Amino acid sequence: MLGKIMPLSTEAESGVMPFASREEIVENHSEEMEKKDNDYGLENLLLSSNCLSCEVDPYDGIIVDPSCLPTDVNSFIDSLHDSLALWKSQERKGVWLKLPTENANLVFPAIEAGFVYHHAEPNYVMLTYWIPEVPCTLPSNASHQVGVGAFVLNEEGQVLAVQEKNGPLQGSGVWKMPTGLVNQGEDVHEGAVREVKEETGIDTEFLEVIGFRQGHQVLFEKSDIFFLCVLRPLSMTILKQDTEIEAAQWMDLEKFACQPFVQNSMLRKMVDMCMACTQGRYRGFGTRAFHAGSERMPSYFYYNVHDSMEKSIP
Repeated sequence: MLGKIMPLSTEAESGVMPFASREEIVENHSEEMEKKDNDYGLENLLLSSNCLSCEVDPYDGIIVDPSCLPTDVNSFIDSLHDSLALWKSQERKGVWLKLPTENANLVFPAIEAGFVYHHAEPNYVMLTYWIPEVPCTLPSNASHQVGVGAFVLNEEGQVLAVQEKNGPLQGSGVWKMPTGLVNQGEDVHEGAVREVKEETGIDTEFLEVIGFRQGHQVLFEKSDIFFLCVLRPLSMTILKQDTEIEAAQWMDLEKFACQPFVQNSMLRKMVDMCMACTQGRYRGFGTRAFHAGSERMPSYFYYNVHDSMEKSIP
């Protein structure tokens, strides 16, 4: 509330209580609140409809409403100027400006106003602006991609193996586990099951995460986390994916493990740990779904389910 509602004496006597004018609101607001002197005319900005529609985030930052952006460049420049002045006077922190494809003409004026690129998606670009005169603490763009590998061993001691049609292993004759990237909004164990189905047509059940590997400078200077999973086959008939997979087969485990390609120290360790898991000599991480908050979807927690003594844990 900007100020008191001040009745006029004549109307007060007759029982009528009119609202104060805008000038009276600003005057009362100035009397009740300590405000810093600035050159932006805060009173006019508070009463102006020229500022961009936005909301304040939990970190005292600003999220601009992309559905209410001016389409005219000059109108956008004016609104952005007034908005930045207001947000600075309010001592806000980071500003998030999402510009959909249809507002691509506003990118250059935003950059000229001091905004910087944060990230882009197929239908928008996200820009940010840091207000305080201290180092920026806004979270950076996603730093990692998430990959999965699937070790699938059948009851005959054969491992599900594929040869890639594209990529660095194309034409090498190397047999490898099905691998791929986890999709946005997809859980690690679900991604492993999906990749096996897409590449080989085999239905599987997730058992455990054996371990994970982290690498850096993998793609466009980003990092990579690779989760190695053990899956149980639920079907046996292979139907390979023609676009990405050159060949797929159930392969004798010893023959698979003896390939020169697998003798790389890390790959050898991965295969050894998978074999130890299927033989009961090693336990990885299973998964359980938990609610992280009353309004959130369940999240999966990966941990050593077998040794956790869950019956004694409330």
